[in-house]
Amino acid sequence: MKPVGVIISTAFLFLVLGSAVPVCAQHEQGENQKPAKPEQQQAKPAPQQQAKPAPQQQQHTQQQQQAKPAPQQQQHAQQQQQAKPAPQQQAKPAPQQQQHAQQQQAKPAPQQQAKPAPQQQQHAQQQKRPPQQQARLPQPRQQQLISEQQQRVTQYRQHLDSQQRLAVQSGTQLQQQKRTAEYSFQQQYVAHVRQQQVALQRTHDYNNDPYYYTAPIYRYNRGGSYYETNEYGAKVLRQAVNYGYAQGFRAGRAARQDRWTSGYQSSYAYQDANYGYDGYYVDQADYNYYFREGFSRGYEDGYNSRYRYGRYSGGSYSILGGILSTILNLQPLG
Repeated sequence: MKPVGVIISTAFLFLVLGSAVPVCAQHEQGENQKPAKPEQQQAKPAPQQQAKPAPQQQQHTQQQQQAKPAPQQQQHAQQQQQAKPAPQQQAKPAPQQQQHAQQQQAKPAPQQQAKPAPQQQQHAQQQKRPPQQQARLPQPRQQQLISEQQQRVTQYRQHLDSQQRLAVQSGTQLQQQKRTAEYSFQQQYVAHVRQQQVALQRTHDYNNDPYYYTAPIYRYNRGGSYYETNEYGAKVLRQAVNYGYAQGFRAGRAARQDRWTSGYQSSYAYQDANYGYDGYYVDQADYNYYFREGFSRGYEDGYNSRYRYGRYSGGSYSILGGILSTILNLQPLG
């Protein structure tokens, strides 16, 4: 049997230990909730230490570095890169090519090559001008031509006044003979000549008319005599032949429609021969002569329904160019 004091001491010890256990447990839980100790924090890697690769990664990196080309290979690669020209260097031509390119740039543009020198331009302009514009008549000769022209216009007006009476007489005769087609043609012809007569009342600016200060470049023969004229006068003569052919063709066709005997000389249009003449640049006698030359040929073609001397184009009749040249026989002055 144990002594009572021992039992009491043992019981007291258990009480003390029993009360101390909860306190220790509570104390340990509090310590677990506290931040980790410095030793644990030191165990955590710093940011730069986290970026540090693991031993396996370090080994893989060393293998890649070992896979890099040897210095000779690097030197060869650098030589190849140096041998390859940069994009700008590839586009840059060699010195000879640069010189050739500069020579090509130095060449003038197409329009500059085609542009002639000043002297050539002047010569080309002279060739483009009508021949009559290359020479100018002296002032006294200009005044003489203007004076002759004014007299010519006055005489032509008087002639047209007298021709109106003849036109009325010819028209009356055609009606009596029941030549309806020829009468209709003559009325049209007379109406056109009356319009020319009205146009003669207008004032003409002689000083600015190039005909009177342009030298002649052609000569022509009529009735055994030679006459000179410039391009403006030659144009009027060509017009006289063409107008004559057109009016002659209509007159011959009208005579055939009326079943009348062929005869261009009896036609009033042939006798008058002033269709298209405005009184300027050539004498009335010259115009009448060449008009009748065209009229006779046109009358034959119209009466016989053919185109031996001329043609029909664009709604009008005109004489053939070869026949026109033969009739006028314009000869250039030397």
